[in-house]
Amino acid sequence: MTASTPIANALTIDVEDYFQVQAYAGAIDRADWDKIPRRVEANTDLILTALARHATRATFFTLGWVAERHPALIRRITAAGHELASHGYGHQLVTELTPQQFRDDLTRAKSILEEIGGVAVAGYRAPTFSIGPRNPWAWDVLAETGHTYSSSVFPVRHDLYGAPSAPRGPYRPASCKLVEIPMTTVQMFGRNLPCAGGGYFRLLPYAAYRFGVRHLHRRERRPAIFYSHPWEFDPAQPSVPAAKWSSRFRHRVNLARMPARLDDLLADFTWDRMDRVFADVIARAAA
Repeated sequence: MTASTPIANALTIDVEDYFQVQAYAGAIDRADWDKIPRRVEANTDLILTALARHATRATFFTLGWVAERHPALIRRITAAGHELASHGYGHQLVTELTPQQFRDDLTRAKSILEEIGGVAVAGYRAPTFSIGPRNPWAWDVLAETGHTYSSSVFPVRHDLYGAPSAPRGPYRPASCKLVEIPMTTVQMFGRNLPCAGGGYFRLLPYAAYRFGVRHLHRRERRPAIFYSHPWEFDPAQPSVPAAKWSSRFRHRVNLARMPARLDDLLADFTWDRMDRVFADVIARAAA
């Protein structure tokens, strides 16, 4: 790769509905999920349309729970050439599961996704980035269940997640044949600053994210990872008054700006699927 070669970055979507987010876990009972009108399919279709308009492929880390209820959506994702990956089955934090419960969740999700999508599922992202120093056994379980890469660690300090001392680039945890590909950070002012999308992407000006990615490319010559969710493109989604004010603000800030920002993102940088952007490091870990 020469200094003038555009760097291909990884565009990822965590496919879950608005009522399944961790910020609302204390306000919406998991037992009520099937009683709530779902919005995930229509919102994911908005993203698929934007990606098609820009001839861009992405990775969709998808809940098995969603796939069971929206099989046609899963088939549209794979038919369009996107990578289908796992977000687990029921959006439970890995830190709250035993190794056997985690294995059961992974196996159930992988089986559902592969049967509906008709493709092998190799990648996994933990709900709310809940793999790290507290549960290193999780990587072994991922490898044992047939996953070849994880993108479940965010090397920042955050109230809901984060492993600030984790490596910033891809690494192989211990001796397992799986690679962890952490979410993107940039090093400034002696700290790891988040530069991977999500709530920060909505809260801060778009120019701040663009600067961060260009800084990463210029200083480190490596790809960035961007992530978002279908509900982040849905300003009309119902409010959840029972949730804390801070959670409601963080969840809803600047939702209306997301379609335009996604178009800017797709125009400003080169994007592709996780399994293609990181094909070399995934293959080396497996070997």
